[in-house]
Amino acid sequence: MTRRRRRLRGPRPESVPVLVGRACALVGIVDIAAGVFPRFRHSRMHALAEVLPGALGPFAAALSLSVGVLLLLLAHGLKRGKRRAWRAAVALLPAGAIAQFAYRHSLIGVIISLALLAALVRHRDQFASLPDPRSRWRALANFVLMGAGSLALGLVVVSAHPHSLIGDPSLADRITHVLYGLFGFEGPVAYQGTTSWTVGASLGALGLLTAVTTIYLALRPEHPAARLTEDDEIRLRALLERHGGRDSLGHFALRRDKAVVFSPSGKAAVTYRVVSGVMLASGDPIGDVEAWPGAIERFMDEARAHSWTPAVMGCSETGGEVWTRETGLDALELGDEAVVDVADFSLTGRAMRNVRQMVKRIERAGYETRVRRVRDVGEAELDRIRRAADDWRGTDSERGFSMALGRIGDPADGDCLVATAHKADAEPGPYGDLKAILHFVPWGTDGVSLDLMRRDRSADPGMNELLIVAALQAAPKFGIARVSLNFAMFRSALARGEKIGAGPVLRAWRGLLVFLSRWFQIESLYRFNAKFQPRWEPRFVVYRASGDLPRIGLAALQAEGFLNLGRALPRPLRRQKAAARPCAHAVAERDVRAA
Repeated sequence: MTRRRRRLRGPRPESVPVLVGRACALVGIVDIAAGVFPRFRHSRMHALAEVLPGALGPFAAALSLSVGVLLLLLAHGLKRGKRRAWRAAVALLPAGAIAQFAYRHSLIGVIISLALLAALVRHRDQFASLPDPRSRWRALANFVLMGAGSLALGLVVVSAHPHSLIGDPSLADRITHVLYGLFGFEGPVAYQGTTSWTVGASLGALGLLTAVTTIYLALRPEHPAARLTEDDEIRLRALLERHGGRDSLGHFALRRDKAVVFSPSGKAAVTYRVVSGVMLASGDPIGDVEAWPGAIERFMDEARAHSWTPAVMGCSETGGEVWTRETGLDALELGDEAVVDVADFSLTGRAMRNVRQMVKRIERAGYETRVRRVRDVGEAELDRIRRAADDWRGTDSERGFSMALGRIGDPADGDCLVATAHKADAEPGPYGDLKAILHFVPWGTDGVSLDLMRRDRSADPGMNELLIVAALQAAPKFGIARVSLNFAMFRSALARGEKIGAGPVLRAWRGLLVFLSRWFQIESLYRFNAKFQPRWEPRFVVYRASGDLPRIGLAALQAEGFLNLGRALPRPLRRQKAAARPCAHAVAERDVRAA
């Protein structure tokens, strides 16, 4: 098993790609400084840097600046062993060698350039990672981000020659000069001597880089975003029909913005999405446990082929054991899933007094509940439920990945359960008497897992409690014996940290979680789940190295919709991205706090 684990560990940084990537980043920074700051071009540091590939001498600040930006862009891809970055570096190094010889007559510079080129060619097998999935929207993102960066760097270029400036141009004049210079025109700022040519050439180089990279991204072949094909979905549903009762998150594998890899036998599968270079799986593998290793091996092969960082969010204890045993990855407890056994649920007793009183109060206010299978709801009402759920979302972006399906009322999801709250005597609204919605997905044949919770903001508080109780009470007639509620992150730390005798470290950790709950509802979800006296099932994150955890955390926040980097893009682009990739909402959203 040791040999197998070593083979499946996934993409680990190799020494040559990392060293070359760091060298490219260092030389890129030196070149940018040489192109922008005149004094740096006469320093000892620059004299040393001139013999490195890409540092083309102080006489051509614009060329130095361009090469520096290109090397910085290549550095990350080289560190990840990307084939395209390797090709670009192989093309750039001979150009650097020619420039070293033609302009500076530097034999040392030529030797260093060719030596690094030889190293890249010698170790070309370590630069075999495939490109990441992409779309042409990145061309617009590149234009916006590089345009903003070029504008900022251009202001530095314009202002880096105070002794050569003629007059005292205002900030508006400097910005205008940069904008004109990016398009190759002379602006209102004037300089003495040859400085004007140097600044103009540098700004023109920045503008050219922005244009060339944008055109390249726009014209390159487009790779489709992650999605399930019709055949993939049919195969996954067949696996869930036989093995879906093992994991409460199994049905969420049917999100159509995920990709999937199957085991060689086809008896198991792992679904995932790639976010910021992290190959993010969720829950346990689908299918026969004995076939899990084959699906996991395919997952790790795919991660290694693209140099993605492998990670699993929210797997069970059994799933974590298999992942760590088969791959050599590590696991960390992430939180707990609240599971209510229907046979043990009752509103009687002191522990349920608050829930019981809230439900009775809402019922006396005239609310009634309906719990049905989706296939038993009429199309007109389903359409109203869909529109209400979207309107009541409460956030600008869709949320959900590991515990959200991303759709309601699909004909293929007829076994899903929908609980709705109504108030007949209420003032008619756009959705009739509908006031709140809960949607559950199947968990095998005798369970359901909570997908989303939505409520009309004008409805009385407590709608979520009312509908959860209604679903639990109606569960036996649907043959449902267990209900999975929300996932509570770091629940054990919150629970232990508030008990008497908790140590200072645990109390400090709990205090930090409470503080973060202002944005991520960590404590509120735990409190809400605890009302129903569930049993807690631990869930884990599986990762390669501790240094990957911050990156995995950011990728998970993006996947779940809590961190939306697309907001930095223009509004029309954000609309297109949202329409192109259907996402689900967080399972409780801000409704928990409102309740």
